[in-house]
Amino acid sequence: MPYLPTVPPEEATGEVKDMYDKDLAQQGYVANYTRAFSVRPDVETVWLALKDAITSSMDPRLYELATVAAATGIKSSYCSLVHGRILATKYYPPGTVMRIAAKDTGDALDAADTAVVQFARKVALEAEKITQEDVDHLRGLDVLRRPPEDRLDAHAAVLQVLLQLRPLDANVVCPLERIHALIE
Repeated sequence: MPYLPTVPPEEATGEVKDMYDKDLAQQGYVANYTRAFSVRPDVETVWLALKDAITSSMDPRLYELATVAAATGIKSSYCSLVHGRILATKYYPPGTVMRIAAKDTGDALDAADTAVVQFARKVALEAEKITQEDVDHLRGLDVLRRPPEDRLDAHAAVLQVLLQLRPLDANVVCPLERIHALIE
């Protein structure tokens, strides 16, 4: 649970109850990040709007791939596990996701997906070192088809991860035990 005081699900009313009910309907549990926003539901609304604005034009698989790459790069266990679970249940075998997290994709990914992972990690860890060659490499692999919108989407996706991860990590929004169990 977070360090922040939160509204317990059984005490939720109004907007907070709506937030919790949405989580329960979509995933069967109330996410810890949702609980963290229970004292400021207006902030969660803006947080989700930012995510939706960035991801609405992106391939969901590439968004999850970039998110896991950035999250594992900056050692955010919460997003690494949550988005790693999405990758492992919808897009890749669990072993491949573990290799992505271990920063050793080897031949587990094709060239385009490997480039997305490398680019996302570089933006997360060394944004000042992104070059035109990095972008051209993605474009050459047909990852970026519509310049400059897709390039902005790729950068914005990683930025969104960074903006949203650090506050969650700082408030110890830990992954739920059920997500940890998936990797054991």
